[in-house]
Amino acid sequence: MSRLGNYFIFLGTLFRNREKFGVYLKLILDECTSIGVGSIFIVALVNTFIGAVTCVQTAYNLTNPFVPKNIIALIVRDSSILELAPTLSCIVLAGKVGSNIASELGTMRITEQVDALEVMGINSSSYLILPKVIASVLMFPLLVIMAGFLAILGGYIAGTLAGVITPEEYVSGLRFEYKPFGVAFALIKTVVFAFLVSTISAYQGYRVRGGALEVGAASTAAVTNSCIAIVAADFVLTQMLLT
Repeated sequence: MSRLGNYFIFLGTLFRNREKFGVYLKLILDECTSIGVGSIFIVALVNTFIGAVTCVQTAYNLTNPFVPKNIIALIVRDSSILELAPTLSCIVLAGKVGSNIASELGTMRITEQVDALEVMGINSSSYLILPKVIASVLMFPLLVIMAGFLAILGGYIAGTLAGVITPEEYVSGLRFEYKPFGVAFALIKTVVFAFLVSTISAYQGYRVRGGALEVGAASTAAVTNSCIAIVAADFVLTQMLLT
């Protein structure tokens, strides 16, 4: 409980004694490039193959001849939009972005760069961390939108090439009983996950004391705690928004 309390106190420091907006603008754009553009390849690769595997495995398990083939596409669509794209992508991003944030801030802490900012009268937590949080909240949803599209496209390519479903059946399944709220639900989850990953990772890195060994431990803790927070928040948001 003390760690949880320290985490909320840490969140409060992000919004006290902030710099002018113009100071943050360039920092936010730099972080958007690092977080968003730097993560496109891994997110695209993972979700394309996840969509392909979901399609093929679903087709393999549908052995009942009375079940129409377009159900395969429906399952790929709903699983990709509701769960695989937002949750799996954010877990991947927790490993890439979260560890990077923790190690960067941890290194700045042990090399006394954070202390130098404090000596100059700058709120170091706001100056260093708030741009990362804002950039994460902006870029994670864009990456998840791309992830959902590529997962569905990967299922289409794999299903048609493997001969388990025709293009017409796949498109028919994608359109069958489509609920637009699924996309909004996925984006709401992604914004929450982005905030959790960025703040938890920053918290772990910002509080590092010691040397290189402690930076590595903070990076590991950032990824572990972020993944736990993602799956816990996923359950809570699903209960709140879908039931």
